[in-house]
Amino acid sequence: MTTLLDGRIALKHGAGGRAMRTLIQDVLLAGLGSGDWIGADQMDDGAAIRVGDAWLVITTDSHVVQPAFFPGGDIGRLAVCGTVNDLAMMGATEPLGLTCAVVLEEGFARESLQRVHESMRLACLESGTTIVTGDTKVMGRGEVDGIVINTTGVALTHTLVRDAGLHAGDRIIVTGTIGDHGLAVMATRHQLGIEGTLRSDVAPLNALVRTAMAAAPGAITAMKDPTRGGLASALHEMADKGRVGVVLEENALPVSDAVRGAAELLGIDSLHVANEGKAVIGVRADAADAVLRAIRAHPLGREAAIVGTCLAERPGLLVLDTGFGRRLIAEPEGEPLPRIC
Repeated sequence: MTTLLDGRIALKHGAGGRAMRTLIQDVLLAGLGSGDWIGADQMDDGAAIRVGDAWLVITTDSHVVQPAFFPGGDIGRLAVCGTVNDLAMMGATEPLGLTCAVVLEEGFARESLQRVHESMRLACLESGTTIVTGDTKVMGRGEVDGIVINTTGVALTHTLVRDAGLHAGDRIIVTGTIGDHGLAVMATRHQLGIEGTLRSDVAPLNALVRTAMAAAPGAITAMKDPTRGGLASALHEMADKGRVGVVLEENALPVSDAVRGAAELLGIDSLHVANEGKAVIGVRADAADAVLRAIRAHPLGREAAIVGTCLAERPGLLVLDTGFGRRLIAEPEGEPLPRIC
């Protein structure tokens, strides 16, 4: 179990993985629970409340990426897409609206704020929603690092999907290449000058998920977006909740040449690197090919792949089949690079 050094919070406790999950479970969820709804204690991508014959899905997120502008996006696009995607991971693909609270540091450039606003506006258009209310605060110099954005989203769905629904025999689909966002942010932040094109994958996934769900109604058993902690963290959480083991096929994992090269150079496993435009989807085996074809027909899913299988054995464990043998993939303590979303 992860403990807090000297009783204080470390960066790893906000970076995804085991450290953050333990902090949330031990401290932030104390005294909270669910009634006739799915609440914070379930640690899904959002809450779900029954409204008639539908579910009202609610999710919230705060965004602290540094730098605020990076190849492929910025904090504004990230804020909208991250919230839209959390709704979509629970089957709520038509967001009713978003809230937006912006905390600015004194001295933050007005031009930069206008760029962030334009990115948010365009991301809302792309995902078919809008910002319906919000709040703005300004802090003194050094009291906040440039800009922090909190967004909350609400949506209705008749088909609720949980991250806890995996069953033995289900296949695991990843909707595209992994590790793009985290390594693009890292390279920009540290001015690494890595050869190749590293760009964040940040994008709204609600239309892609809608397509996947329509391809085989009822066949999708679980979904999660592999953000902080990457694919490994998402699958560990899904496997643990579903009480299944997951075997990943290394040769099937979609990784771009740029990410593969950068990860090898830096000694980072791309399985542990954040994504902001990908989904991990558990699908019944008999429908996996149909769902994969539908995903690949969508512009955001052209490089999707079936990457693994759920087993009844070794519940909660993630195993990588390299083609030469198998090894356990440990749940990351935290994201290799903090403040990436």
